[in-house]
Amino acid sequence: MRPPEVLKQLNELRELWRKQMFTYTPEQQKQKDNLLKLRRERVKYFHDNDLVSKGSKKVDKTVPSNPTP
Repeated sequence: MRPPEVLKQLNELRELWRKQMFTYTPEQQKQKDNLLKLRRERVKYFHDNDLVSKGSKKVDKTVPSNPTP
């Protein structure tokens, strides 16, 4: 299953959950668990292969303590 399909189905399940008074049927719970497992595997793959943005690097702009005249 492609990653966008996983996210789409998770969102659909979330909508059903809201409409069903915040409860899942046993079948829906199994489907949700399976989709979450797929999603977590995908995210772990990105972290393991350093494909996740870690933010900008902090540049140290200190002035030398003994400037030459």
